[in-house]
Amino acid sequence: MKRFVVKVLVNAAAFWLTTLVIGLFSDDPGVSITPFSPGGTLEFILTLLLVAFIFGLVNGIIGNFIRIVAFPLYILTLGLIALVVNSLLLLLVSWISGLLGFGLHIEGFWWGVLVAIVLGIISWVLGLFVRPITKDNRRR
Repeated sequence: MKRFVVKVLVNAAAFWLTTLVIGLFSDDPGVSITPFSPGGTLEFILTLLLVAFIFGLVNGIIGNFIRIVAFPLYILTLGLIALVVNSLLLLLVSWISGLLGFGLHIEGFWWGVLVAIVLGIISWVLGLFVRPITKDNRRR
């Protein structure tokens, strides 16, 4: 449970940084986070946590099933199909949060691919800082 909570917090921060990075390099970004109520910082942070929670559930349930079923495609494309799968999962999260009236909004498939790439890189970097130190990976 502790590991899931840490992943949700890392993904929430990664979603926030992803929208900032894409917004810096694009005049009209195709990705945004809409808070559940027009308010301050607390509503925005809670929205990020809810989006990260939805993403964790979708990625954990549907994403793992797709990765198992599409394993031969992963081998055949040398893993590039992962960009398509992650983009579709992000579009699903966008659709689910859109049904709730708040959250992640992605305009199309190619924006989803870009978000998947940037989100993956940022999540990886943040994960390097929050991973637990064990006997095998501590500095000597």
